[in-house]
Order: sequence, then C-alpha cells, then structure tokens
Amino acid sequence: MQPGVQAPSQAELEAWNAHLRAIGEEYRALLEDLLPRMVPDDAAASVQGHMREAFQAGAESLMQDPSLLWETQARLMQDQLRLWQSGLKAMAGQEEAPLVTPARGDRRFQDEAWHRDPFYRAIMQQYLLFSRLVEELIERLQGLSPDHKRSLAFYARQLVNAMAPTNFITTNPEVMRRTLETRGENLVDGLARLRRDLAHSAEGLNVTMTDRSAFAVGENIAVTPGAVVYENELIQLIQYTPSTERVYKTPLLIVPPWINKYYILDLRQDNSLVKWLVDQGHTVFLISWRNPGPAQRDLTWADYMQLGPISAMEAIEQATGEKSVNLLSYCVGGTLAGSTVAYLTSTRRGRKVKSATYMTSLWDFRDPGEIGVFLAEPVLQGIEAKLERDGYLDGRVMAYSFNLLRENDLFWSFYINNYLKGEVPAPFDLLYWNTDGTNLPAATHGWYLRHLYAENRLVEPGGIELDGVKIDLRKISVPSYFVSTRDDHIAKWNSTYYGALLPKGPVTFVLGGSGHIAGIVNPPHKNKYGFWTNDELPPTPEEWLEGAEAHEGSWWPHWQAWMTDNGYADAERMVPARQPGDGELDILEPAPGRYVKTTIPEVLGEPKE
Repeated sequence: MQPGVQAPSQAELEAWNAHLRAIGEEYRALLEDLLPRMVPDDAAASVQGHMREAFQAGAESLMQDPSLLWETQARLMQDQLRLWQSGLKAMAGQEEAPLVTPARGDRRFQDEAWHRDPFYRAIMQQYLLFSRLVEELIERLQGLSPDHKRSLAFYARQLVNAMAPTNFITTNPEVMRRTLETRGENLVDGLARLRRDLAHSAEGLNVTMTDRSAFAVGENIAVTPGAVVYENELIQLIQYTPSTERVYKTPLLIVPPWINKYYILDLRQDNSLVKWLVDQGHTVFLISWRNPGPAQRDLTWADYMQLGPISAMEAIEQATGEKSVNLLSYCVGGTLAGSTVAYLTSTRRGRKVKSATYMTSLWDFRDPGEIGVFLAEPVLQGIEAKLERDGYLDGRVMAYSFNLLRENDLFWSFYINNYLKGEVPAPFDLLYWNTDGTNLPAATHGWYLRHLYAENRLVEPGGIELDGVKIDLRKISVPSYFVSTRDDHIAKWNSTYYGALLPKGPVTFVLGGSGHIAGIVNPPHKNKYGFWTNDELPPTPEEWLEGAEAHEGSWWPHWQAWMTDNGYADAERMVPARQPGDGELDILEPAPGRYVKTTIPEVLGEPKE
C-alpha cells in the first residue's frame, strides 16, 4: 500500500463487488441480445461490401504512389518522436505548447484533464495527430474518382471517430472519475440503457437522445390550435384556427416532408413557423402524413402527389371556396411540391398555385453531399432488396444513417453520456422530434432514391412521368421563392441553387445561416443567423454568393414581404377570418390529429416501451 493511500472500507469493497457482478450480468445479457443481430440484412451487407471496396481502392492508390507512402510513414514516425519528446518535457515539469489541438467545434476534449494531465494530454495528441494524418492522406490520394474518394473519406472518418479515446472507459477522464465516484454503478446503469436502446433499434443503434416521457404531441408540442378537416389513406389536412380578425383571401398550404413528422414547424409556441404564419393573417392548412407500414408498400410518388397536395387543394377549395393556394414546402416536401406544380402546369391547371415556396428542397441532385455514400450502386441495390422484402424502410434506420453524417454530435456524445457515464438524457423537444420517426413506403422510397438521387432525372425535361404525364420543371411559370441554408448537410445549398435556375417564372433565392433545421426554424424575435439576398441569379452558386447582400435576423419577414409586395397574399383583399368547420368540410378531430401521433412501434405492432 502506497503511503497516504487509504485502504477501502469493507462496505466500499462490497459495493464494488456488487457492481462488478451486475456489470458482468448486464454484459452477458448484452451479448445474448447482440447474437441475433450478427447476420446483416441486404442493406447492411451492401454497406459493408461498399466500405471494403472503398478501403481497397484507397490501398491500391497508395501502393501505386511510393513517394506518398514513404512520406506518410516518415511523418508518422516524426509525429511519434515529437510526441515522445513532448512527454518527457512534461514529466520534467516543463511547459510546452501542444503539438496539435482539437479543431474548432470539436467538443470531445473539453475536460481540463485532456489539457493538464500528461497521460490524457498525450493520448489526445496521439489521436489527433493520427486523425489529421488519415484525413490529409486521403485528400492526397491520386487516381480515385470523386465518388470513391468521398466514400473512402466518409468510412475512414467513421472508423477514426469510433476509435477516439473519449469512447472508452479507461481513456476518458470524465468516465473514469464517474466510475470511481459511483463504484461502477454508472456502468451498470449504462449497460442497461444500452440494452434497452438496442431492443428499440431496427438496425445499428438508435441512442436515446432525450427524456421522451417529458413530451407528448398535442400537449406540450404541436399545440397551435386547429382541427383536422379532411383525411384520406395518406394524409390528414389540418386547418389552423385564425388569430386575426381578417385574413388573406388566398389560403396557404404547407407541404412538409414525410421522412419525419411535420411538427418541426410547430414545435413550441415561441419558435413555431405555423403559429407565426397564422399571426401574419394567413389561413394556414397543413398536410400531416400518415406513418406507413407494410400495407402501404405500393404507394408511389404519384400517389403522394395525388393524395397529398392535389387532394389537399381540392379540400381547401371546399373549405374556403378558393380555387388557388399559396404553397409552402420543406425538404422532400419541396421536391414533391415542385413536381406537383410541374404536373399541374402540364395538365393546364397551373393556376391552382398562386405562388410556391421551397425550403431547403432539392430538385437538382448533382451533389447530394455525404448522403451520396449510401447511394452508391451496390448500396442502393441492397436497399432496394430490403424494400422489396419488407415493403417499407424503417424510419429508425433512416435516423441512424442521418445521425452518422454528424456522428460525434448525434451519436458518440450520447453514447458516452448514456452508456459510459450512466446519465439520463435531459428533456429537449427538438431531439424528441428527431427520434419520433416515420417509415417510408417501398415503392415511393425506392423510386425516389433511384430516379432522383442516383439518376438525377427530375431536372431532365420529360425525365419523370407521373400518372402518364411527363413533367418539365423548366415550364413552371408559378412565382417561386427558394430558401436554403449555408451549413445544410442534408440538402446542400449549392445543389438547391441549381434547382432555382430551372423555372421560367420569376424566382427569388435566399440563403439563410445555420443548418437544415435551425436555419429554417428561425423566428424573428431571436434575431439569429442572418440571411443573404441577391436579385440576380447567375449561373453558379459561388457567383450568387459573391454578389449577395447580408442581412441580420430571420428570413421570415423577407418572405412575408415577398408575399405581400407581389400580391400573392393581397393586403387589399382581406376577408373575415375563416374558422375550421365554417365551409363544406366538417371537423373530424382536433389538431394535431391521430396520424402524427402514430409511432413506428405502433405501426409495426411492436411492444410498447
């Protein structure tokens, strides 16, 4: 026993032994849970095969460039020597600047021990040097196609980030302190949470991001007053209760994405786009998509168009007497809205839409970003085989894939907190929404991935045929407002910009700050992020940004001014506020309706949590 070190008491030894036995039991049970998952399905196997192919291509490229191979090996040795010398100086009590520091925004190494304790400091620098070396090596590889290099960079990043010392008990100072403080109870709790999350995951691991018991749709989120006034097998149509005495004559129809639930646009009252629109005097209708299962496997993109926006427009005419609407769409809802407007144009019904707004919506898929890794031909074939077998894509698989695009923030941080530290996630409504997913019908999703993402046929004149009608986005004369966000990793703004160049009608393009969600759900009172405008539409996004003017705050008031200044929302023709149920459509149930409340486990008949 070293001097000054107090021996543990009998009670402390018993507590440690009890927790160690519990850890052993939880670990044994975890292995039993993992065994049935060891055989990958078609999609997972195709991803693994694509990953092997990417690394093989990278290795072959490196072997064909002996000078780069030698430089890499030499640099690795030099880094190790410098790190060893730095460690010796630290042990001698000499202060020295670190060889490498975490990148800005990397929150993994914020604990003081990473910077003050020689042991942890050395581990951190070792990891960061290796991580930087891998990244720069891949960038310098020659002879790889852009797709191969993108795939290799993505898979290498996933492996390197999985190897981070923060992800392991003995090399994470925060976890070690917690383990000693609780005598291992954090690991008992963490393993139990890991098993629960694994049981409620379809593939991979959907980590719990928030305290789900703190939220209920229709009670403390998605609470803007309104009523369901129409429904079919795919949608419920919500009409929101007005908050002004008079409203614009032309109703506003919101077409949200169906890869997740609509209430990201109506999360809280202080950041609800829906409430803000109602308060501006719009008669707001919103499509709430059904959470589909195997029974909806044959629903097509054309079905989503006919049963979605087109049916909603017909219902709105019954509710208000108005023959045209203003469209406001988001993400894949905007891709559908664009193809719907093109379809209506080709069938001489273009006047049903007075104006159309597309928020972070891809029409041109030339650069899908890192999502493109999952759309390489072998991977796509695996997804298609899975869709054919199951009839749907489990929304939890989609969520897991999207989380890997921001793996440190959306996966590993929760992995550490939940399973290593044994912490209970805090309540956070945005993360509740992020984990409240929806399934995707096989026919729609497979068609979308193949024809739009992989083949980029939507931008081709006549490249897409819907219900026997070949559509052409270039024929759209409806006034269009495109808004994208600068840091979007789901719908990259440079790609959405190319979509804005297609319509022949007047187009306004606006670029917001931040990302796919925060840049869109950006209420004016917060005065955050800012946005850029440019009255011109030059051929490239780089030219557009070079000539753009920066503005502070939210883009929402700019959009409202675009609507009113152009008469799409005519302030000179206001009408008395319309209440749900006043027209020919009866109230079916209060908003938000039952479609949005249906969870994936309920759709699939799985046991409740």
